[in-house]
Amino acid sequence: MSKSSDNPADPFKKALAEATKVMAHDPDLTVSYTVDPSGVSGDAMRLPQVSRRMGRDEVLLARGTADALALYRRYHDAGTHSKYAPQGDMAREIYEAMETARCEAVGARDMPGTAGNIDARIGHDALRKGYDQVKDASDVPLPQALNYLVRHLATGRDLPPAAQNVMELWRNHIEDKAGTTLENLEGKLTDQSEFSRFTRKMITDLGYGDQLGDDPDDLDDESEEAADEGGEEQEEQNEGDDDSGEDDAEASPEQSQEQTQDASQAQVSMEDVGEQDDTDEIEMPEGEAPLEPPAPQPVSDADPNYRVYTAEFDEEIRAEELAEPAELERLRAYLDQQLDPLKGAVSRLANKLQRRLQAQQNRSWEFDREEGILDAGRLARVVANPTTPLSFKVEKDMEFRDTVVTLLLDNSGSMRGRPISIAAICADVLARTLERCDVKVEILGFTTRAWKGGQSREKWLNSGREQQPGRLNDLRHIIYKGADAPWRRARANLGLMMKEGLLKENIDGEALEWAHRRMAGRPEARKILMVISDGAPVDDSTLSVNPANYLEKHLRDVIAMVERRRQVELLAIGIGHDVTRYYDRAVTITDVEQLAGAMTEQLASLFDSDPRARARFKGIKKAS
Repeated sequence: MSKSSDNPADPFKKALAEATKVMAHDPDLTVSYTVDPSGVSGDAMRLPQVSRRMGRDEVLLARGTADALALYRRYHDAGTHSKYAPQGDMAREIYEAMETARCEAVGARDMPGTAGNIDARIGHDALRKGYDQVKDASDVPLPQALNYLVRHLATGRDLPPAAQNVMELWRNHIEDKAGTTLENLEGKLTDQSEFSRFTRKMITDLGYGDQLGDDPDDLDDESEEAADEGGEEQEEQNEGDDDSGEDDAEASPEQSQEQTQDASQAQVSMEDVGEQDDTDEIEMPEGEAPLEPPAPQPVSDADPNYRVYTAEFDEEIRAEELAEPAELERLRAYLDQQLDPLKGAVSRLANKLQRRLQAQQNRSWEFDREEGILDAGRLARVVANPTTPLSFKVEKDMEFRDTVVTLLLDNSGSMRGRPISIAAICADVLARTLERCDVKVEILGFTTRAWKGGQSREKWLNSGREQQPGRLNDLRHIIYKGADAPWRRARANLGLMMKEGLLKENIDGEALEWAHRRMAGRPEARKILMVISDGAPVDDSTLSVNPANYLEKHLRDVIAMVERRRQVELLAIGIGHDVTRYYDRAVTITDVEQLAGAMTEQLASLFDSDPRARARFKGIKKAS
């Protein structure tokens, strides 16, 4: 009999975990419930948290997420998926989205009860992303619309209203381009290889064929032909060897004897050379042993044991290199349009920050001057002794240490929509504000080049699948604005965050170390690094072949290193997720519209030397 203090949600969690293992055909699967993003890492599955109240929506979300992840694990083969995976970003996103829809559709056919659960999860995600309010197809990703369309056609089920809205916005475009190909969908769902070829044909029809790379089936044919040709050559060579043996047998006894003598003489000569070499070795003076090659430099200064399978495909790139100038201007205009109602409030907060900074630069006094403003605080001396001369004071500029601020923005897929828009506009306004106060600002972003591993994972798969290879994805570190670049030149770059397909996985530890390394080389006396993220580091490719806490541990190690060295003042803002468990100086906001106030308040508290300001900051942290 359970105790009254037990969590009433525990029986449900246990039952769902067991059902998930059965559905995934994986009895070794470990299921946990967490506020971090859902997903699978190796043999560990993360599901949305279920509170004691067990609200209907959160129960449906947990069941739908569990079913979707279990079906993907059951019907998805990573080797086949990697074989046909395209190279380009958009093509790969379409490929991933359609494969997810296939696994869910096959599961809905075999286990109809899963369909309703997954519908609830799809509806929740679509509402969270604001898809019910979207009126233009360009405002939502094409891969997401394809995922919805494939699932709808494969199961015959109506989608939740928000997802239906997205599908209908894109449907005419997709059917105009690839309608003929879509007619063959029904017969290809159960064979992943056939479906992968079908998906590549869809990608070509939709105009992204140039991102597919080589056809893997053609490569297989070439390999088979090469193997056949090699076998024929080997047979011919063996036949030639047989003929040669017969000729030798037919040779005269005298010739055979001469050949034997020559071979004996050659053997003796080689023995003499060997003896001479040994003698030379003995007579050589002893010297120092050859130096061993230096050990490879550790990837991370924070943790020498942190591994990266390959950095060959990583990139540090400027925003203007990821889009044409015209596209950046268009994206910037879209960003301004999306956030026009918010800009007034953000600007007011920025002006407040500017006043505080400028006031701090002008609040020091020189006393006991012969002219200036009468020092009222010293009039008592004059009253006590009228012969004492009056004292004056003069306001002077207080020494204001030159400062650089770096904003490190999480560019992961979970930031898509309003969070990334708010982060972009706040970074823009803060850059302008701090520039007016002679504070240099650098704006950086971090994500990965691909979902689920990219070229790094392909190389790993082709090289024998080394155990625990370390980080297994291609990093993309973006420089939106350099510290020395004026704001007006970088203004359009922030629009890149609105680019479809940019936001993917987040590997926070390496990004933080990269930003810290850049700041450490700066000449400014004071360095402030602000991280804006919406949760723990997540990269499915890395976590599927390493310990479940691999990236999280590295992030903690990097934070400890930064705070230990004290070259940089570190603070963080979490959007919707508690980051105070990682960062000592951090706040968590539940609504992205609070981001502007949190950013300005945190920066102001750092610049403000008044102890009461620091007390206010601590109060914010406790309240959060």
